[in-house]
Amino acid sequence: MSDDDYAIETTDAGASATIPMEAGQVKKGGYIMIKGRPCKVINIAVSKTGKHGHAKCNFTATDIFTGKKLEDMVPSSHGTTVPIVNKSEWEIIDISEEGELTLMDEGGNQKVDVDLPAVPEGFGDEIRDAWGGGENTVIVTVQAAVGEEQVISYKKESN
Repeated sequence: MSDDDYAIETTDAGASATIPMEAGQVKKGGYIMIKGRPCKVINIAVSKTGKHGHAKCNFTATDIFTGKKLEDMVPSSHGTTVPIVNKSEWEIIDISEEGELTLMDEGGNQKVDVDLPAVPEGFGDEIRDAWGGGENTVIVTVQAAVGEEQVISYKKESN
């Protein structure tokens, strides 16, 4: 076994995309995984303890990438999973015909694996119009969770 036998392309600290949390600790406005999708909690209804002794939390949430409404009911003392959500700001350098973005952050790092958003309807076209073929500086906020990334907002900067 020599050093030439191993080809390690990338390294990862082994960090998980989700963390466990007791259902009763999840707050309105927080995040929760429902049916394998990262969601933002919009309402929590807590029922009284039943004959088996568990209060139930009824979560109403929206998928942070598709905007779809999802519901889940979990006993408040039981564990659930919460996605780790990161937001970062990037400047648009280029937009391809297919809607692929070329982005750059403050440190000069480039990102090319994000497309114009399809949700909500017409939002991608709004960003393309604001950018105006490179005439304007547009800063987009990219939200990332569980291996997915999507533009969630933008702001046009006046030059």
